[in-house]
Amino acid sequence: MAILLYKHCKGRREAKSLFLSMKFLQSLLLSLLLLLGNICYGQEKQPDVQWFRDAKFGLFIHWGLYSQLGGTYKGKNYYGSGEWIMNRAKISANEYAEIAKQFNPVDFNAEKWAQFAKDIGARYVVITSKHHEGFSMYDSKISDFNIVKASPYGKDPMKFLSKAIRNKGLKFGFYYSQFLDWHEPNGGGNNWDFDENKKNYLKYYREKSIPQLKELLTNYGPLGLVWFDMPGGLSKEQTKKIIDSLHQLQPQALFSSRVGQGLGDYKDFGDSEIPPSPVADAWEAIYTHNDSWGYIQHDLNFKTPEELIRLLANVSSKGGNLMVNIGPDGKGDIPYYSQQYLLEVGKWLKKFGDAIYGTTYGIIAAQPWGVTTSKPGLLFLHVMQRPANGKLLVPGFNATITKVYQVDNKKDVKWEKSGTDLIVIIPELEDKRNTVFAVNYSGELTGQSDSLRTQIVSQQYNVNELEAINGTLSGNGKVETITYSYYFGDWKHTTCITGLTDTSDAAIFKLRITEPGDFKVVLEYTCPDSSKNQEGVVEFNDNNQQLYFRTLHTSEENSSEPVLFIKHAIGIVHVDKPGQYFLKIHPYKNGGVSLFKMKDILLVPVK
Repeated sequence: MAILLYKHCKGRREAKSLFLSMKFLQSLLLSLLLLLGNICYGQEKQPDVQWFRDAKFGLFIHWGLYSQLGGTYKGKNYYGSGEWIMNRAKISANEYAEIAKQFNPVDFNAEKWAQFAKDIGARYVVITSKHHEGFSMYDSKISDFNIVKASPYGKDPMKFLSKAIRNKGLKFGFYYSQFLDWHEPNGGGNNWDFDENKKNYLKYYREKSIPQLKELLTNYGPLGLVWFDMPGGLSKEQTKKIIDSLHQLQPQALFSSRVGQGLGDYKDFGDSEIPPSPVADAWEAIYTHNDSWGYIQHDLNFKTPEELIRLLANVSSKGGNLMVNIGPDGKGDIPYYSQQYLLEVGKWLKKFGDAIYGTTYGIIAAQPWGVTTSKPGLLFLHVMQRPANGKLLVPGFNATITKVYQVDNKKDVKWEKSGTDLIVIIPELEDKRNTVFAVNYSGELTGQSDSLRTQIVSQQYNVNELEAINGTLSGNGKVETITYSYYFGDWKHTTCITGLTDTSDAAIFKLRITEPGDFKVVLEYTCPDSSKNQEGVVEFNDNNQQLYFRTLHTSEENSSEPVLFIKHAIGIVHVDKPGQYFLKIHPYKNGGVSLFKMKDILLVPVK
C-alpha cells in the first residue's frame, strides 16, 4: 500500500520530495485531458452504489514482484508492508527488474482463487494491477515491464481471474497506483535512482499512467470498482473532469475516494481505520490479515477468526464495508492461515450472514455485550459477551416487538419489555465469537437519543468500556484520532479525548448502572513527557466520590513509531442502587498542557 501520502489519503505521514508542485500539476491537466481522446465530460448519471452498500465484505489481494521476495532481500528480513521492499532496501530499478526473471507463479489458479473468495463470503474482489514498484500484473501494451513480457510465466492472470470472479457472481475490481512508480525514470517516488528535480511527470502520466488505466477499463470486462492510490495535486475541479472522463469507459464502475480531492463514489478510511461513530454515506475499512499487504514469509501474525468476525460486525454496525487483504506468495499460493481463518469467516457468514449483508448501521448504539446492525423491521443483536445472568438489556427500544429469535437456527427466544427496555433471555452462546439474535418489530425504531449517549454499566460483564467518543466535553476538551504504527506501514488509529488543560476542561460520561456494587476505575491513556506528573480527578455521582491520580509517562507521539497506552487503575467507586450516574474527569489544577490523550475509561466489577 502507499506509505507516503497526503494527509487526506490513508492518514499517512507527509511525503518528502515526492509530489508535483501545484503549478506544474496544473500544466499537466490539458495534456491529460487531450490524452483521453474524444471522451466527453460532464457525466450526469452516477454509478449505482447500492450493491456496494449491501456487499459489506470484500477481499483485497496484493500480488506483485514483491511477492517473489517475500519480505527478504540479500539476507535481511523486512517487517511490515512487504510491497515497499524495493523502496526500503533501495533496490535499483535495473536490479529489481531482474527479479521478474524469477517470478513464475505456476501455482496460480484463477478458479481456486475465485472459489476461495466465494467461500469466505466476500461479495467483491480487488487486486493490484500495478503497485508502486511499477510492475504490471497484466498484459500491458503500454509497458513491457509486466508479467507477460518480463517473466517466465508469460500469461495474463488478470484475464483468467476477472472472468472467474464474475462467474462466481462477485464484483471484480482493480487497484492502480497512479503516481508512484519506482521503475520509471519519470515516475514518482524513486529518488535513489533518479533525480526528482529532473523528472518529467507529464511524460509519465502521458505515456504510462493514464494509458494503463484506459487498458484496465477497456480490456477486462465490466468492473465493479477501481481502487485508486496516490492522488497527485490537481484541484478538485480538475480531478473531477478526469474522473468523469474515465467513468465514460466504465459508467457502472465505482471509483474509490483515494482518487483524491474528496471525490470518488465511496469513502475509504485510512489503513486499519474505523470511524468512531456511524457514517451514513457508503464507506469502506481496509485491513491486512497479518501485518503486511504484500506477502512476507516470516509474518505469521494473522488475525484469528474471532478477530475477523468481530471486526466485520463492528464495521457493519457503523454502516461500512470491510475489505480484508491477503498476500499470495511468488508461486501464486494463498498463505495457509489466510485460507483457514477466512474460510471460518465464510462458515460464520453462512449461518449469520443475514445480519451482515444488506444491513445498515445499528440503530441501538454499542453495548457491553456487543453491537447491532439493522434492516427495515429488524434489529440484529451481535452478542460477543453473554451477561452472566443471561438477561441481555437492549435500551431505548421504542418500537413494538413481534418476535425475537436466533438468526442461524430461527429458534424463538424469550424476551420481556419494561418501558423502552427490551430484555432478551439468551441461552449459552452457540458461537462465543459472535452469536446473532434478531428482533422483529413494527413501527419506527428510533432509539432514544438519551439512550444513545448513556452508557450501560453492569456487574454482569467482566469489563464496561466508556469510549472517548461517548464523552460530553466542556472547555478545551476535544476528541481527536491519533495515528501511529508498529512495523513500517502497520498503521493504528485511536480516538482519544485530549485538551484537558484547566480545571474547567472536562469529559463527562452519563451512566446507567444496572446493579449495585463496587467498580474499579481504570484510565487507558497515552502521556508524553511534557504531560507527566499532573494531577487529575475523577468525580463520581456529583462529587459524592472522588478519585485523585497523577499522570504517568508512557511514550512520545510519533506517527512512524508505536504509541503506548497504559491501563492506569486509580481507585474504587461504590454504587448503592441501580440508576443514573455521572462520571466526570478533569485536571485538579490548571496545568497549561493536556493531562493526556485518553482512549477510554474501564469500569471493572469487583467480584
